[in-house]
Amino acid sequence: MTRTNRMRLLAAAAVTLALIVPSVPASAHHAFAAEFDVNKLITMTGVVTKVEWTNPHAWLNISVTDAGGAVTVWSLELASPNGLMRKGWTRNSVKPGDKITVMGYEAKDGSKMANTRSVTLSDGRKIFAGSSVDNDPNQ
Repeated sequence: MTRTNRMRLLAAAAVTLALIVPSVPASAHHAFAAEFDVNKLITMTGVVTKVEWTNPHAWLNISVTDAGGAVTVWSLELASPNGLMRKGWTRNSVKPGDKITVMGYEAKDGSKMANTRSVTLSDGRKIFAGSSVDNDPNQ
């Protein structure tokens, strides 16, 4: 192999690597339709057990008690922390121990997970969670 051919091969490999590497983290982020069902809008009331301000999405865990007294923990996906702050959220908007009502879209796989559309706080204020499916400019 000549020096020119080796240089071309090395350049092609470098370009290929430069194109592949940035796409690896992006593939971990999912589309709404891959996990959640737009036709399964649910509302639940529970107590916040965990708040995670992480990228690409913030998460809430709430304990929901049904009429029979059984408790189920739901994981609720929110917008990114930056997206939530643009909607008026702070890290203290929702804290463990708060009783909240959540409206969101259920997971397609039947797990206790939902993409959150809105959160109603115990004082009645409603804050929007930036659901990926909603195009409402007020969200």
